[in-house]
Amino acid sequence: MREFIKPSKTLLRLTGRALMDFNMIRQGDRVLLGLSGGKDSLSLLHILHHFQKHAPIDFEFGAMTVDPMAGDFDPSPMIPYLESLNTEYHYRREPIMDMAKAHMGKNSYCAFCSRIKRGIMYNTARKHNFNVIALAQHLDDLAESFLMSAFYGGKLKTMKAHYTNDDGDLRIIRPLVYVRERQTRDFAEHAGLPIIPDSCPACFSMPTQRQHMKELLAGEEKNNKTLFKSLLTTLKPLMREGLPES
Repeated sequence: MREFIKPSKTLLRLTGRALMDFNMIRQGDRVLLGLSGGKDSLSLLHILHHFQKHAPIDFEFGAMTVDPMAGDFDPSPMIPYLESLNTEYHYRREPIMDMAKAHMGKNSYCAFCSRIKRGIMYNTARKHNFNVIALAQHLDDLAESFLMSAFYGGKLKTMKAHYTNDDGDLRIIRPLVYVRERQTRDFAEHAGLPIIPDSCPACFSMPTQRQHMKELLAGEEKNNKTLFKSLLTTLKPLMREGLPES
């Protein structure tokens, strides 16, 4: 039987602050983590376990992986890994790539896949009595989304830290909104987490707007070391929009 690994103090401090600032996890919640097998979601798996053991409230959590059956991407090693951690786990295989080919053009693969995955997660959460879904997007993701929305959509918008779905029966949280991507990478590498390489052929067949934003931010940060501190101040009101009441 494996044991969970304690994340770094920095990861715990930043995540703990986000959990409190946005009132993400409450007494009695059942939280379902979207686990892709990447560094971010694997890091969040271990962070949630730590807070389950040490937070002043009682909550349960499990994890779920949706295998889109795309190219060489194979997240099935998550099955024995979660079993070794004695964690409730749900694994679904869906031919999302074939569905995308049948229903829309190449440029829409990522958005289509994300939408289908989200629907599968919602249905699984309802079936197994989870009321909260945890996603592992971090501050870099939110900054990239903000620039994409401003540059291409003409809107001041980013991912929300905590919101309720349209049907009003599930809350969606992003506990890593204060965390930098490099911090999850460092933890995952140091802890030897079993990262699953992202090898979806649709994602790597062409340059994406998100990758362009990532490169743009990296270039700016070289000349402005406080860039993401400033961006966080800008983004916090946008993260908070529609925050559910306690």
